[in-house]
Amino acid sequence: MFETRTHNSYLCSSCNISGAFKFRGACNAVFSLTDDEAAKGVVTHSSGNHAAALALAAKLRGIPAHIVIPKNAPKCKVENVIRYGGQVIWSEARLQSREEVAAKVVQDTGAVLIHPYNDGRIISGQGTISLELLEQIPQIDTIIVPVSGGGLISGVALAAKSINPAIRILAAEPKGADDAARSKKAGAIVTLPETNTIADGLRASLGSLTWPVVRDLVDDIIVVDDKEIIEAMRLCYEILKVAVEPSGAIGLAAVLSSGFRNNHSWKECKNVGIILSGGNVDLNVMWESLNKLV
Repeated sequence: MFETRTHNSYLCSSCNISGAFKFRGACNAVFSLTDDEAAKGVVTHSSGNHAAALALAAKLRGIPAHIVIPKNAPKCKVENVIRYGGQVIWSEARLQSREEVAAKVVQDTGAVLIHPYNDGRIISGQGTISLELLEQIPQIDTIIVPVSGGGLISGVALAAKSINPAIRILAAEPKGADDAARSKKAGAIVTLPETNTIADGLRASLGSLTWPVVRDLVDDIIVVDDKEIIEAMRLCYEILKVAVEPSGAIGLAAVLSSGFRNNHSWKECKNVGIILSGGNVDLNVMWESLNKLV
């Protein structure tokens, strides 16, 4: 059964050239560099989608891309980086390790650091999603966006609310990595000692640029568990015929959740735009996850 009380429209970023929304921000960042800045290439740290997007954007501009990837990154995402010509440098899974390795690469190469989300150029690029969505479907009154580091939802919120200040922006977040929801409740950034969710693209923490936007412009955060995410992923494949990864399916999971359906505050949400943010899924992980539902 696939029923909601809202009329839903889907923006399928999984169909973008790199398989995720990240290509928007990466292109904006890479092509905004001066020739002198770009000469020594770019560097980033990422578990996958931003890594691949930056590698591809750098390839298109003809500059090197040094990509720091944690050892627990999904195999399919690492393969995308290599396919697009990025140089892979391994780090431990901890954010501190990723940042330290990236800083050393910057020091050794002189490349420009392009942060995966805490960068104005990245945020601006992601905001083009709102421009595209509201140009095609101007009657949308609510947009549901995955949240992790906050680059995507910051860009979406800033652009959408500049077009329609009354539009609602709702974040979708996994229960096992719900730092944004906790931060919103506390009124300050809360970081988790560890995360535990199938949504590997939603394990980052909010940044100094993204937190104020989430705090002030995101109307609420809907938290869902991994089982709800997997079920939404299954529905995307079976009914929408769209390939999505767990992080990409969480917006649909939020709309289908009791937290959204039974919340009186959102009864006026009638025309909802759902961002399906990526489709780079490890098929072995997907099959194992879907089998758990049977």
